[in-house]
Amino acid sequence: MALVEARDIVKRFGSLTAVDGISFAVDRAEVVGFLGPNGAGKSTAMKIISGFLEPTSGQAFIEGYDSHTQPIEARRRLGYLPEGAPAYADMSVGDFLGFVAGMHGLSKRQANDRLAELVERIDLADVWNQRIEQLSKGFKRRVGIAQALVHDPDVLILDEPTDGLDPNQKHEMRELIRAIAPQKAIVISTHILEEVEAVCTRAIIIAKGRMLADATPAELLARPHETEALAMTIATADPRRAIEILSTQPGVSKVYVAERVDGVTRLLVHAPQNRPTAAELAGILGRSNIVVSEMFLKRASLEDVFREITNGSRN
Repeated sequence: MALVEARDIVKRFGSLTAVDGISFAVDRAEVVGFLGPNGAGKSTAMKIISGFLEPTSGQAFIEGYDSHTQPIEARRRLGYLPEGAPAYADMSVGDFLGFVAGMHGLSKRQANDRLAELVERIDLADVWNQRIEQLSKGFKRRVGIAQALVHDPDVLILDEPTDGLDPNQKHEMRELIRAIAPQKAIVISTHILEEVEAVCTRAIIIAKGRMLADATPAELLARPHETEALAMTIATADPRRAIEILSTQPGVSKVYVAERVDGVTRLLVHAPQNRPTAAELAGILGRSNIVVSEMFLKRASLEDVFREITNGSRN
């Protein structure tokens, strides 16, 4: 049984369809990045799955419990970091996390043991007695992560977990996610592609409320991409003749100048079917006395993939 499951979730606000038929499942030891541009429906979907927002139609389950019709059982098994990490601003960090532990039914001893572990793991000792309203955005985010982990749930749903953290804190948070991932199912809603590459085993991409892709980062990068190109460095500052020759070759869709430095030019050649080959193109230029000094395949990045998939949704 999957620890997290969404079945054809739809959410409408009047005439606006914020989430449009999303379905997926997450097993233990999976970290799924939920990706999309601003306004894609990420946070709305997370709220529905977590049981904090009722779907217009469809169902969401945490360890087999319906988030809407069995909310108490579902939330016992869920750690949720919502957007903005709301907390009781006038409470100290220690008092707030102790309160959360009590709400989850931990005894005083269990709470003390668990909070002692979280203080060290999430580095909250320096602010333990400070009021939450006095904390920086980064420390508020850490408190939000801690409250999601207090009861050691099997499922974590984290909405922008590194928002507001400095580079060192982001690294520490990602290390924490990697450390706990083998025992949990984790869904991370984010727009930071670096986050997906760093910690996620799968990426789900949505736009306009619709799911457009569900694959591992490696599978997404292995797909044919418009941004993949053959980079060719030619020994001339005037590439017009080379561009003219390359552009007329069957299979070449686009040729443009990437950069010009010290009398040489780097061209990017797009040939979607890899025909003609790099060697064939170099030979064609060589027969016109245009010397190719360097060639390599410029691979698409995850950012390129994301942009291609989400831009396509606009059509």
